[in-house]
Amino acid sequence: MAPGSAAPAAGRPHNVILFVPDGMRSRMVSPELTPAMAALRRAGVDFANSHSLFPTFTTANGASMATGHHLGDTGDFSNTIFTGKPIAAQDGTVTPFVEHDAVLGDMDAAFDGDWLNEETVLRAAARAGYSTAAIGKVGPVLNFDHTNRTGDPTIVVDDQTGSNVGIPLSQELRRRLEAAGLPVAAPSRGENGKAGSSTVPGTLAANVGQQAYFADVATKVVLPLFRERERPFILVYWSRDPDGVQHNEGDSLGRLVPGINGPTSRAGMRNADDNLAALRRSLDALGLAGTTNIVVAADHGFSTITKESATSPSARTSLPDVPAGLLPPGFLALDLARALDLPVFEPFGARAPVPPGSRPRTASALLGRDPADPDVVVAVNGGSDLVYLPKADTAGNAALLRRIVDALAAQDYTSGLFVDDAYGPVPGTLPLSAVNLKGDARTPTPALVVNFRSFTTGCDIPVTCVAEVADTVLQQGQGMHGTFSRADTHNFMAAIGPDFKAGFVDPAPVSNADVGRTLAALLHLDIPAKGRLLGRTMGEALKHGTVPETRAGILRSAPHESGLATVLRYQEADGQRYFDAAGFPGRTFGLD
Repeated sequence: MAPGSAAPAAGRPHNVILFVPDGMRSRMVSPELTPAMAALRRAGVDFANSHSLFPTFTTANGASMATGHHLGDTGDFSNTIFTGKPIAAQDGTVTPFVEHDAVLGDMDAAFDGDWLNEETVLRAAARAGYSTAAIGKVGPVLNFDHTNRTGDPTIVVDDQTGSNVGIPLSQELRRRLEAAGLPVAAPSRGENGKAGSSTVPGTLAANVGQQAYFADVATKVVLPLFRERERPFILVYWSRDPDGVQHNEGDSLGRLVPGINGPTSRAGMRNADDNLAALRRSLDALGLAGTTNIVVAADHGFSTITKESATSPSARTSLPDVPAGLLPPGFLALDLARALDLPVFEPFGARAPVPPGSRPRTASALLGRDPADPDVVVAVNGGSDLVYLPKADTAGNAALLRRIVDALAAQDYTSGLFVDDAYGPVPGTLPLSAVNLKGDARTPTPALVVNFRSFTTGCDIPVTCVAEVADTVLQQGQGMHGTFSRADTHNFMAAIGPDFKAGFVDPAPVSNADVGRTLAALLHLDIPAKGRLLGRTMGEALKHGTVPETRAGILRSAPHESGLATVLRYQEADGQRYFDAAGFPGRTFGLD
């Protein structure tokens, strides 16, 4: 706790609900569109200077909320990472997509039983005898207590509940679900899960049905159970919307306007808002509102996908289901393979070669003569990608890294490069440590994190209509995140409850790592840390807390021979750095 900040009152801790409206942009919250979020922000604490962590992806930020650590400690660098070990649950891939319960089990098994390498708040709360539950979107939900796969003591209900890969339900919870008339298996997303294609628009439906089930589980079963137990609890509720609908929306196929601001995306925002309203009504009905803190924190912001590039060789190649002249999924791997004169292989199964004139199936790829010992691994994510150099040849890797940087500096879709500190200063790049990506992670550390270009398409609130180049199987005009633009780092955050100030606008910078630390403080948990990249308790938002002094700064790399330099805009408070935006000047929204 920083000097001058406040701690929660001593004695029995109050209950906590963490509500995550996945992909909710701060400036989209309004009384008209999201009345429950707007009312909570107005009556409680408005974290106006909030920050997602880069890369601005779901599981990465979820792991930080769960542990209070930055990505360099958790090793959850993005939704898709390189493990160096095959993950059986996804056909032996070495680049798993970690939003999957069975994948998370394999990840724990591959990394000494705890792939995040830090105890989570829910796990610590369960050890302390509190009631714990995590409900909602598969992947980030389980990550809050991923080492316990029994369904007890932490209740886990997500997309895979009731399937052969989901976390089992305790007999008590099954009985209570049945008594409430609720199924013991989660429904699918239905129409909301349809992403479309380059010729067929994606979904026109929010994720209403599935999330109504999750809200019913929380309000009709879990919260009443916790009230009966009469001990402190923490409930994590992760709403897939508006993220899911913004990714798949079918309002804007091929067009940047309206992009993710069409009616379908707005319906997703309202859907998440309705879930929050249902939780608050349940707290009122159960007599728990006065003893429960609610923290609302989106994992990241959002942008509209653009696939345009005038420099990419892959954009000039005719590929199936890719409109002429646009970047294909896997463009980074394809362009690097061409620049380095290396073959391309799939990262799963038999490591099949990717023939000329085609693309990697999931966009991630292995580059090298031998797929069992690749020179380069590209883990594809969206608004930024991870590049790994897995060979043990340090000198060879250093030379290869310089060639990769030169190749990326020649592309118009890049905007900022971050290099593993082990390679020393590289002109045009900043070190991973500058953005808290170099720590004590058990998973392999990327050699290079590539940020993609972003720009506003023009509207009354420019941060709400930003487009970004995205390496994804989704289409131009649909939604994505992951960049270092302010559109992706400015997540929605607010809080209300007995430990928080009322009607307070917090001017200090805060982040998702701070959310994890604050949850632990609210529950009076002292969680030992293995890594050093910790967030801070948001003490200024608590009763009797004071606002820390904040200062802004800019970090600039030495220029590459092309003249490009990676620039980082940040703020500092309580010894922490908060990252607003980064990239090449003129190519990242919010940097200039």
